[in-house]
Amino acid sequence: MTSSAMASAAITSPGIPIRNVYYMLSYAFQILQERQYRKLATEPFDNIADLCAAILIQGMTAQIKRGLSREYVPHTDELDSPRGKIEITESVRKATLSRKRLVCTVDDFTVDSRPNRIIKSTMLLLVHADISPNRKTRLRRLIACLNGVGRTDLRRTDWHIRFDRNNETYRMLIGICYLAVKGLLQSSQPGKALLMDFLDDQQMHRIYEKFLYGYYSREWQGRISTTHHRIPWMCSAGEGLPVMQPDVVLDDGRDVLIIDAKYYTRTMQRNFGSYTMHSANMYQMFTYVKNKTAQLAARGNEHAVSGLLLYAKTDEERQPDGEFDMGGNRIAVRTLDLNQDFRGIASQLDDIVTRYFPD
Repeated sequence: MTSSAMASAAITSPGIPIRNVYYMLSYAFQILQERQYRKLATEPFDNIADLCAAILIQGMTAQIKRGLSREYVPHTDELDSPRGKIEITESVRKATLSRKRLVCTVDDFTVDSRPNRIIKSTMLLLVHADISPNRKTRLRRLIACLNGVGRTDLRRTDWHIRFDRNNETYRMLIGICYLAVKGLLQSSQPGKALLMDFLDDQQMHRIYEKFLYGYYSREWQGRISTTHHRIPWMCSAGEGLPVMQPDVVLDDGRDVLIIDAKYYTRTMQRNFGSYTMHSANMYQMFTYVKNKTAQLAARGNEHAVSGLLLYAKTDEERQPDGEFDMGGNRIAVRTLDLNQDFRGIASQLDDIVTRYFPD
């Protein structure tokens, strides 16, 4: 098999073509729909690390042209001319006055910010990963453009970054860095990085959720309202109750469909040779649907509220599939085959809308 054919056939656990992961990411991160990223849809990738590297190359090339984000970073040093905050205790401890100096902490407006350090350190990690030689070369060129940016310990870094209009373009870049770092682990051999089971169920579950929401938000915009607002508990005393946060809520003004994304290695429970659906998920959806129905009724809206548990299809012998009338509400359990041409995935998602919201 040629390297091109191998790249085209490359898959990630549990059997999702890498190209489909790219499409899912493009809906999860809307910025991936911009012009500079579109050509990635036709490029071959050997693995998910290769895909992450390609996205970072395109993103950081554009970011460097726009200018790296800067932030105020405190820096403490001995100064001849005091600036910023004078550190009296440190100055006394180091006896700097005898040298006519003071220890001061100054906020420097610098490109050596936490987001830039995370991105640089991730690119350095990817250079030693199993990615194409061309992308390694391009990563090294970009790293050379980050001379003023330090490195960070990616195993201990704080991934909670506050984004605003000044650094919003970094949201997707940091998200891709997170995926890359969580999938690549340093081996015992210096300078080497091993490709593990790159995206675990938890990471893919989050991508799957964001993909479904992003798909319906964009492809059905103007025809169906897509939200993921919390559903309130319709009871007299709600203190201490868990938050009800559905993944997707579709509403055409007459009917409501609550979708909850489920990405598991095993989509069915097996007890004593018998397969059953995950009970906790059924209870969860039943609760969502009943409280949403009560919420709308309290407002005088008699909407038909339905629920759909949408599992990512696996290669198991039995797959969850069924539809039930539960106290006047329709609750269904279906699977979405992510291991097919993306046009097939889109067709399955569109069929859900036409089934629940007929003209």
